[in-house]
Amino acid sequence: MDTEKNKVLGGTLYLVATPIGNLSDITERALKVLSQVNFVAAEDTRNTGVLLARFGISKPLVSYFEHNKRQRGEIIVNRLLQGESCALVTDAGMPAISDPGEDLVALCAQKGVPVTAIPGCCAAVTALVLSALPTGRFVFEGFLTTSKSDRYRRLEELAAERRTMLFYEAPHKLRRTLSDMERFFGGKRRITLCRELTKLNEETIHTTLSGAVEKYEEKDPKGEYVLVLEGAPACEEDTKISYPADPAMHVQTYINMGMRNMDAIKAAAKERGVPKAELYKALIDAKEE
Repeated sequence: MDTEKNKVLGGTLYLVATPIGNLSDITERALKVLSQVNFVAAEDTRNTGVLLARFGISKPLVSYFEHNKRQRGEIIVNRLLQGESCALVTDAGMPAISDPGEDLVALCAQKGVPVTAIPGCCAAVTALVLSALPTGRFVFEGFLTTSKSDRYRRLEELAAERRTMLFYEAPHKLRRTLSDMERFFGGKRRITLCRELTKLNEETIHTTLSGAVEKYEEKDPKGEYVLVLEGAPACEEDTKISYPADPAMHVQTYINMGMRNMDAIKAAAKERGVPKAELYKALIDAKEE
């Protein structure tokens, strides 16, 4: 190892990947940086304190998370500009991936502060290689928004996405997310659910969206999930259908574009090759729900 190249430098922000479950996944370089920086910025100082104590490291900790990132980011960058070094860590995995660390990196770029990454665990990539789905081209979507209209809009945009898609999801929102995905992508789309990666109860489930919805109707979701979803079919015959699988959402798509209700029903009925009355009923039923 070239010790000069790997020496911790003052005035530098280090993005340090930490284990996503199994502490043995920490890297030698990560431990070196954590032990040599002036201070550590952490999503949850309690969790990071436990991690550092496990490896006999004692460092000043400052909190940096979604709700204090603006004020605390400025403070951290000012310390870096004064010559201190900082390691940024998240609760698990790589900082700045679905994490407010991306804002701190952007702020450092604006202020001319050097940033370097200490590679390591990433739940998204770990799940991707376990998924048995195509890994050559993929897109990371992180957590879907809790806003129903924004979530539907995002899923509608992704309905024709051909690349493998990766999502993060919490257990208490998993059922709703799977149901929404089935509505927009159809029940036959393949999905791999990776739960509690690298931990004792790690589980990888290969199924379809319909199969996943059915499974979790009977079983309570537990642990953090990475969802790896198959992209849209590439063959011409299958890609002709580019509208939402759900009839009511198909009509709603046109309404959102500014069409009157009856015009939207007429357009959707023509594309689907079904009577207008069928789509009218679907729209009414959806509104009643």
